[in-house]
Amino acid sequence: MSDAFDWWLTALGRNVLWCGLRELPAGTAQVLDTDGNLLPYDSTDTARAALMDAGYVQLDGLDEDDARNFGVDLSELQPPQGNDPALLHDQLLQRLPAVRPNN
Repeated sequence: MSDAFDWWLTALGRNVLWCGLRELPAGTAQVLDTDGNLLPYDSTDTARAALMDAGYVQLDGLDEDDARNFGVDLSELQPPQGNDPALLHDQLLQRLPAVRPNN
């Protein structure tokens, strides 16, 4: 357990929305949502289930095929950096460059 977030993402077109999940010492969890709110959960399992229900996938373990299914290239993904929710807010939406058609 630490202050660090495990990053989860979903994509809407060329926009990637990030959420962070962290386990707290008591075994409870917090999710930093894409609006910058810290949402409490009774366990990490409950928090993970809520993220999956909302269409998010965990960055750890994401492979090229998974990323492609989201319409992004794994190399384009830049998860938020830091642990302070107030400073992470501006990093929770990542706009990816437009895809250029092959000529």
